[in-house]
Amino acid sequence: MENTVKITAAEVNKLRQATGAGMMDCKKALVEAEGDFDKAIDVLRKKGQKVAEKRADRDSSEGAAIAKINADNTSGVAIVLGCETDFVGKNDNFIALANQLADIALNHNTKEEFLAADFDGMTVSEKLIEQTGVIGEKLEITAFEKLDAPYIGQYVHINKIAALVGLSAKVDNVEVLVKDAAMQVASMGATTLSYKDFDPAYVASETEARIAVIEKDNIELGRLGKTLKNVPSYISMAQLTPEVITQAEDAAKAELKAEGKPEQIWDRILPGKMERFISDNTTLDQEKCLLDQKFIKDEKKTVAQYVESYGDVAVTGFKRATVG
Repeated sequence: MENTVKITAAEVNKLRQATGAGMMDCKKALVEAEGDFDKAIDVLRKKGQKVAEKRADRDSSEGAAIAKINADNTSGVAIVLGCETDFVGKNDNFIALANQLADIALNHNTKEEFLAADFDGMTVSEKLIEQTGVIGEKLEITAFEKLDAPYIGQYVHINKIAALVGLSAKVDNVEVLVKDAAMQVASMGATTLSYKDFDPAYVASETEARIAVIEKDNIELGRLGKTLKNVPSYISMAQLTPEVITQAEDAAKAELKAEGKPEQIWDRILPGKMERFISDNTTLDQEKCLLDQKFIKDEKKTVAQYVESYGDVAVTGFKRATVG
């Protein structure tokens, strides 16, 4: 028997505003629910579950990265709402949904708490399922990063990378400092704050791997008669013990002596030689440690030196969430 339930445009629009579903989907859901608004939402949710099951093995490597900071700048969150295509990831409604989710995420400390949180009468997980049916693509939270500090700042790069940085204090022009630091995190992809955070086994394996690559390159360069690359003995300050530094200084002095440089001017030359030695033997730190990286706005400074220029303040931590 044909369903004769009359559905008004106002009812359809109300459901569209509540769910983001298309006009025809909302009308069909209301008809199936015999005009009951709550049942219509359940109809759409069940549709979403079916779509989600069919697309469970799909890759949600596109999407939008969003960062949010609380009112007093002491807590921040960065999330990625993942989807299947870049077309959906750039859609205004999708980005608006990602922002709504980030607002909720800001009030929770873990991804699990966030997914179980309320979103207009359903959990965040249920909302993602509902929107999977609405949009027709697999949706999921592919990144959730939380950071707390005396002062938090953020930077988002075209909704593809979201970065948070925590500072030890609020200082003059802190907004500039923290945004610059967050841009550094977003663009340069540091993984640790300091070389002190490295696991010794990781440093050892990276040293072996990097030296092997350079030695392989040198074989080809030698064959072509080109200048060979320097093969470092170390790649991190974690390896430059006081004994290693002393040996390097002794070697530099011996070099100056062999060059016939007067001993009274060694003190003027040694600092530059040691600076080069440390630079040549801390490539891992320069790539992976935020404070040891060259500052993107002034490569004559490290990030640590840039932060120090603001006075009594330090970076306490950072987080990075990326699409893909």
